Amino acid sequence: MKTIHSITEFHRLHALPEPQHPLISVINVADMRFTDRDLWRQFVLQFYCVSLKRGIIGKVRYGQQYFDFDKGLMTFVSAGQVQSLETAEDAILDPDFGTGQALFFHPEFLYKHPLAATIRNYGFFSYSLHEALHLSEKEEQNMQAVFLKIAEELVHIDRHTQEIVLSQIDLLLNYSNRFYERQFITRKSVNHDLLTKMENVLNAYFDEQAPVNNELPTVEYLAGQLHLSPHYLSDMLRSLTGQNAQQHIHEKLIEKAKQYLSTTNLSVAEIAYQLGFEYAQSFNKLFKRKMNVSPLEFRRSFN
Repeated sequence: MKTIHSITEFHRLHALPEPQHPLISVINVADMRFTDRDLWRQFVLQFYCVSLKRGIIGKVRYGQQYFDFDKGLMTFVSAGQVQSLETAEDAILDPDFGTGQALFFHPEFLYKHPLAATIRNYGFFSYSLHEALHLSEKEEQNMQAVFLKIAEELVHIDRHTQEIVLSQIDLLLNYSNRFYERQFITRKSVNHDLLTKMENVLNAYFDEQAPVNNELPTVEYLAGQLHLSPHYLSDMLRSLTGQNAQQHIHEKLIEKAKQYLSTTNLSVAEIAYQLGFEYAQSFNKLFKRKMNVSPLEFRRSFN
């Protein structure tokens, strides 16, 4: 697996001119060249990449997922994510690799700026590629304007450059947040189907797997069953319901616990085991925090 440590190295590998700034670059996707097929089979960038692409010929794989870049969309990759690039016929890519822009910036470029901390709050840097952001024509124009502004600013580097460029990156990420929220809304019917599937997955887990595995379901498990990334699942749920994936798991835990407490003679420890808790004390603590009464007090209310 190839690790690309610097933006300068990335430019050289794609036969691009040297970047004007060693820690940040904006390139035209159409100018990229992929002449070493084996190098791009699996690679890691040690810097951020935000791409706005259209008409891409090849496929990119992230984990086990493929996504064809045949429409205008945006993707976000943080440092250290494993990627691989392929073509339909597993051949060297045609030089005409579509159009669009790609912004690369090294974590060091954010040094001592508030964005160095707040960038972690943008969950879409951990989304899978099949969860890319699809833009309307107007949204795409807004994004292209920001890419252009950053590229223009990098032409003349002075003591103001970093602050101006970082403000534009901040704007780009805030636009992305807004447009992802719009995407969650416009796909509401599809997402409601996912909610139903999630309920079924959780019900099956507590009915079939929790007593066997003796462990609680995780957000990663739930996302995997739904073929989503954990961050995308949580952000989608928060947009629809106001609760993230972990909160939904806790809600289902409490729902099943109340069912056991009100309809069975199982002890609290046995119920905790049925739900996947390793220790009954952990179950008691969660139940009391959610319901403001202990499991035994809740059961007594039915007697």
